[in-house]
Amino acid sequence: MQHIGNNLNTNVYFSLFFIFPTKIFITIVKKLFALLLVILSCQLTHAQDSVKVFTTHQFTLPGSNIQYKMEPIKAGTFLMGSSDKEENRKKDEGPQRSITIAAFWMGAYEVTRDEFDVFYNDATTSENSKVDAITRPSPQYIDFSLGMGKEGGYPVNSLSQHAAIMYCRWLYNKTGIFYRLPTEAEWEYACRAGTTTSYYFGNDQKQLGNYAWYKNNSDNKFQKVGLKQPNGWGLYDMLGNVCEWTMDHYEEKRMDSLTDKAENPFVAPNKTRYPKALRGGSFMDDAKELRIANRFKSDPSWNRRDPQIPKSKWWLTDAPSVGFRIIRPLEQPTTEQANEFFKQYLGN
Repeated sequence: MQHIGNNLNTNVYFSLFFIFPTKIFITIVKKLFALLLVILSCQLTHAQDSVKVFTTHQFTLPGSNIQYKMEPIKAGTFLMGSSDKEENRKKDEGPQRSITIAAFWMGAYEVTRDEFDVFYNDATTSENSKVDAITRPSPQYIDFSLGMGKEGGYPVNSLSQHAAIMYCRWLYNKTGIFYRLPTEAEWEYACRAGTTTSYYFGNDQKQLGNYAWYKNNSDNKFQKVGLKQPNGWGLYDMLGNVCEWTMDHYEEKRMDSLTDKAENPFVAPNKTRYPKALRGGSFMDDAKELRIANRFKSDPSWNRRDPQIPKSKWWLTDAPSVGFRIIRPLEQPTTEQANEFFKQYLGN
């Protein structure tokens, strides 16, 4: 009996030796395999994200649930300005130059009043300060929308280039991501979306109503953004609705001073407030004014009825058709470069 019992114990121990380690081994293998799948999945996701990094994206404005959509504008070269054969061409649109532009994201829509008001009403930001780097506009002393529309998707209007750039600085301060106005060259490159015609849909003015709010269809007021067809790169209202600020100081003979193959050109600010360059035309303009190459310049008369002394650096009493959209450069500047940029344009 003892012999048999010893054999039984030996067999049990022998079986246990193989059964339990095998189960443990299988469990470990399964866990390692699962971990491997997770690692591979993460690597694949990272690889996909790397491919998708320069695609359409939305960001939420700090302190709100409002999202702003931006479209990727790939780097490339284009002919800036208009051909001397283009109908209704103006002298300051030429000669045409081959210009190279770095990649950036551009707002799919003009900045709306809803979006700007997140900045305008930010209680954590000083109001109309002369010493703080980041400040917000003083209250409007009249309704600059003139009853055309505010909340609900209407473009912000009647504001200066200074106000538009300060909005960008506020965004940078809140998000750590650098945003700014487009240069004239960037704006035209994005608007053309690879085309060479008077408009991004061709040369036929009869089609303009499908893409833009202008004098013939606007009922003399700006409309909610994004209601017309976009250009080939997904940008809405690049022509019409509100005229859009650029970074550039306006120079009448700018195209003469440019050279072919120039890279990312712009005219830096000088000590004078006027004139600054705008693009795109507005709800007040004729079809010929909405041609892509047409250039606009700011004028002191845009603030002639301002009762303040000195006149407001934020608001324009007589330019209800002026707004803006923003861009985000793919290659972000350093903190020092960003601060220097804002200091150059805003003075502190």
